[in-house]
Amino acid sequence: MALGFMKNVFTFGKKEQKPQEDQVVAPEEETEAPETATTEPEEAEGAITEAVSSDPWDDDSIVGGVVGRSSEEPEKEPAGEAPETSAQAEEPVAATPVEAPPEAAEEPVPAPKKNQGFEITAGPTPEAPKPQPTKKLSWFQRLKAGLFRTSQQLSGQITALFTKRKLDEEALEELEDLLIQADLGIETAMRITDTLSAERYGRDVTGKDVTRIMADEITKVLQPVARPLALDLSKKPHVILVVGVNGTGKTTTIGKLAAKLTRAGLKVTLGAGDTFRAAAIEQLKIWSDRTGAEFVGTKLGADAAGLAYDALKRGQENGSDVVIIDTAGRLQNKAELMDELAKIVRVLGKLDPDAPHTVLQTLDATTGQNAMSQVEIFRNIAGVSGLVMTKLDGTARGGILVAIAAKHKLPVYFIGVGEGIDDLEPFEAEEFAQAIAGTPEEEEA
Repeated sequence: MALGFMKNVFTFGKKEQKPQEDQVVAPEEETEAPETATTEPEEAEGAITEAVSSDPWDDDSIVGGVVGRSSEEPEKEPAGEAPETSAQAEEPVAATPVEAPPEAAEEPVPAPKKNQGFEITAGPTPEAPKPQPTKKLSWFQRLKAGLFRTSQQLSGQITALFTKRKLDEEALEELEDLLIQADLGIETAMRITDTLSAERYGRDVTGKDVTRIMADEITKVLQPVARPLALDLSKKPHVILVVGVNGTGKTTTIGKLAAKLTRAGLKVTLGAGDTFRAAAIEQLKIWSDRTGAEFVGTKLGADAAGLAYDALKRGQENGSDVVIIDTAGRLQNKAELMDELAKIVRVLGKLDPDAPHTVLQTLDATTGQNAMSQVEIFRNIAGVSGLVMTKLDGTARGGILVAIAAKHKLPVYFIGVGEGIDDLEPFEAEEFAQAIAGTPEEEEA
């Protein structure tokens, strides 16, 4: 009996198990028990294999700053190892009709209607692969979760201010100070208080009244800047230069944007222009492998302008639709570093007088008012044409985006509320305003 147990242990899950059992003389009770023990793990393993999605972007795990499934995938069981008994053979047949209805229900979903944050304004439109169904929270739910600290602090102070109180001049002044402290900006704060005064002055006012008006006024400020990234593919490649100070998420944003573009069927080339950091070059190389984009890099400390020139030239030669070039993080108060950025812009113009076609600046929401000065300097040096706001999750200073939009009126193409590959989404004014104001979830529609 001990010999039989040892054989069952070392032949677990192997196909040769049945012939070995025929050679062992043992009671029926002892031979049946191991068969039951071996069949149950096989069924469980099959269930796990079927549950794994074939979409390589379905896994949002982060390894070393890179999002995506690891390269080691579990091997599927060979077809020859199927069921040893007739009862087991019938189980897959019974499971087939159960899986069919969900597939049929997913087909009618109109994927093209989703706003991807960019649009092709001219030139051929490539055929995009059919998207995989998602099983995650909606973007609005993730946005509200990311901006929870901002909205919680703001709504809590508003509720405390207008508890059993009529709207008078003193209350309006306190509200205006509160909104300015929340980094919404003077212009937006005055808009909110003026509208509130016109509707409720001299009457009782509640926190809900204020948040409703605040959401409406913030939407009006943000609506003009909520635009998709326009790609003119009649003149390829479209060059996107990504700028910003250290720590604002430039390289990660490039990787996520490359994933969106390649999913849409566009050919992308990435240029590792941050030649001051070895980690940035390595990280962008991994992103290119994950997204299927071509990579152009150089050695550490090489001339960044020369790398930008090589990346654009490679993109022209390989027929890329879009070339995205990373740059080193530069402090806006360092003149020599900003001069290097201006040099990159000049060098790109030698190959294409219109390049770069888009200068995308990444902003870190946690920096608050400092982000405002960053926009002013980079806009003058590099000709910033659009913004991406990152790290909105985990900060109570998300309102700075409203102040920047009111002052500079630059397009805001994308916002990020996490490190996952799908946590960079097109900027929607109304959704952002509702998340900042903390409106009820029923108003999501």
